[in-house]
Amino acid sequence: MTTHRATHRTTHRTTYRIGQIVPSSNVTMETEVPALLRARERVAPERFTFHSSRMRMTRVTPEQLRTMDADSDRCALELSDARVDVLGYACLVAVMSNGPGYHRESERRLHRRTVENGAPAPVVTSAGALVAGLHVLGAKKVALVAPYLRPLARTVVDYLAHEGITVTDHAALEIPDNLAVAAHDPARLPGIAARLAHAEADAVVLSACVQMPSLAAVEEAEQRLGKPVVSAAICTVHQLLRALGLPAFAPGAGALLSGAYQASTSPAPAPAPTAPFRPPPAVPQPSAVPPSGPPGGAPTV
Repeated sequence: MTTHRATHRTTHRTTYRIGQIVPSSNVTMETEVPALLRARERVAPERFTFHSSRMRMTRVTPEQLRTMDADSDRCALELSDARVDVLGYACLVAVMSNGPGYHRESERRLHRRTVENGAPAPVVTSAGALVAGLHVLGAKKVALVAPYLRPLARTVVDYLAHEGITVTDHAALEIPDNLAVAAHDPARLPGIAARLAHAEADAVVLSACVQMPSLAAVEEAEQRLGKPVVSAAICTVHQLLRALGLPAFAPGAGALLSGAYQASTSPAPAPAPTAPFRPPPAVPQPSAVPPSGPPGGAPTV
């Protein structure tokens, strides 16, 4: 990824345009990513706007995922018309189902569409972001929860293995309808994760899907499991901020966005298996930041 050259200046603040490439039935990425960045706005001067383009997909099947992925080029072109500063491709399994390492090809190809349109912008895929986020944490072994049917969940496990990350155990919730995935109660996730064989895991992926909501449960899961907990959405925000050259932190989103890894560009050492997990210290609030957020108020994470 290449850090984008342009931001959109206002009188007192710098505003960044976040482009999102989302499945047509996805209703979570446009909720959790803004919630994370609105929370960040309360403690940092940067501001963000959000702009989406959609690819048709209603059921999480290999056939619909392949058709949808082919439409991502159009979305990148449309979003570059809006001169967004970074693009996030919000379907982890659509990328992973195209074969090992495909996130790199996808990111290069979609970035090329923006260059060809005269509006070059870096591209982050949620698949690549999950891989990168786990490497930043130094997590070589993880347990994960995914909403997919078992064969697609196995695709995620194998994809991570190809990237040097072993999945010690995983739960496949087998929800094929994408709107039903969005309706899954995040309060159930810490209990599901706790039943996994996670003792040897360095971290837990509470939602390996940007459609299955988990943000409200991440910090509870970290306290319950005693180790870092991430989601595909949290990792995506971490990588979006790094692509923009900004400190990668947001309050209320667990270890990865706590501020301990805000400038990470290479893997951190994995935690010692016998050492108890301690949440990193909170990011200090700059005194120069206005106490209120942008008009309309900031959503609570």
